[in-house]
Amino acid sequence: DSLHDCFTRELREGARPIDPNPAVLVSPCDAIVGSSGRIGEDAQAQVFQAKGFPYALTDLLGDSPRSQATIDTLRGGQFVTLRLTSAMYHRFHAPDALRLEHVTHFSGDTWNVNPIALKRVERLFCRNERAALFTRLADGTPLVLVPVAAILVASLRLRALPLALNTRYRGPDELPCDAAYARGQEMGHFEHGSTVIVLAPPGFTLAPGVVPGEPIRMGRPLLLRAQA
Repeated sequence: DSLHDCFTRELREGARPIDPNPAVLVSPCDAIVGSSGRIGEDAQAQVFQAKGFPYALTDLLGDSPRSQATIDTLRGGQFVTLRLTSAMYHRFHAPDALRLEHVTHFSGDTWNVNPIALKRVERLFCRNERAALFTRLADGTPLVLVPVAAILVASLRLRALPLALNTRYRGPDELPCDAAYARGQEMGHFEHGSTVIVLAPPGFTLAPGVVPGEPIRMGRPLLLRAQA
C-alpha cells in the first residue's frame, strides 16, 4: 500500500531456506559482505569498518559493565559487517537458536554507510543510530548483533520491544529483555536498510564463500564453529 510497506515487507514462506548444519551460524539478513576478520586482542578490541579505519568495540557497544564484560569474551573472535542496500529485504533474523538478554540503544547520526562514506568518516558505525543486541546461544556462547541505522533509516524495530528505537530517544538506553528465538526466526527490521555487525567470540571462522563485496542471503552459512 505504500513505499514503507514495500521496504519492510515480510518474506514469503520458503523464500529463504535456513541452513540446518548445527556447526554453522547463518547470515541474519540479506546483505553485501563488508569488512570482516579477527577482533583485536588488545585493550581496544579493534575491528575495521574499512581498510585503515579501525574502531574500538567500546565505542560501538558502550562502556557499561555488561558491555565491558562482553568485550572481554569477544577479543580474538570474529566480526563480519553486513550491508543492506535499499533494494534488499530489510528484516534481520536469529543466526542460530538463541536468547536475547539485553538491548542497549544509542541515539546518533544517520551517515550513509556506503563504501565511500566508510572510507572517509572515521568511526562511522560508532556515531550512527544503533542497537547492541546481547544474545546467548543455546550452549551459553555469547553473540552480539548490532543493527546500525543510516540515511533515511533512523528507526529500528525489534520484536522483543514494544516501541521503535529512533533518534527521538537520547541514550544510551539500557533495555532489559528476555526473548527466545529459533534459528532463522525474525528478530526485527529497519525502516529502510542499513548494516548489521555480527560479533562472535573465539571459536568461529568465516564460512566458505563469505567474501567482502559479495552478496549473501539470510539463512546461508556465515560463520563456522571450530572443530573440537
